[in-house]
Amino acid sequence: MEKSSTIEQPLLEVIERRRSSRAYADKPVEPEKIKALFEAARWAPSSSNEQPWVYIYATQGQHELWSKLLNTLLEGNRIWANKAPLLVMALARKNFLANEKPNGSARYDLGAANAFLSLQATELGLNVHQMGGFNRETAKNELNIPDTHEAVVVMAIGYPGDVQMLAENFKLREAAPRERYVQDSFVMNQSF
Repeated sequence: MEKSSTIEQPLLEVIERRRSSRAYADKPVEPEKIKALFEAARWAPSSSNEQPWVYIYATQGQHELWSKLLNTLLEGNRIWANKAPLLVMALARKNFLANEKPNGSARYDLGAANAFLSLQATELGLNVHQMGGFNRETAKNELNIPDTHEAVVVMAIGYPGDVQMLAENFKLREAAPRERYVQDSFVMNQSF
């Protein structure tokens, strides 16, 4: 499938600015900005307005919980995410509250909430890097996650930092053009 770094249609400026950098400044995220991130997530759409998301977060100042979140990450993520002043684990509640039946949209809805959070972060001058590379069993054990919930992603959040401070392989990835598949490769106006 063909990729391009050219934006093909006009976008909201906040979408154009959003990045997933691995470089973080040595500056804490203010409590009011943390609250604004979760407020944005709160207003995301969800199936039956279920809002099946739960967030566990810690700042570097909350060393014990922050370390637990950091230690769930696979080594390839941990080596740069340890500079992020804010770590967030996003979880999906597996069943509907009203009838306890499985919520097949829970992860999708959580993704929408995470997207809202990420765009709010961008608007506030923050960078969010979402990671699927973490150990779910470690997360479950270290954070006492009940069977009713599923850890889906961990996010490193903070102010953008100096890319030159990253390991060489990450510097190259940060400098690479931002590419996306062209629309014709994933949008159809017909059936398969």
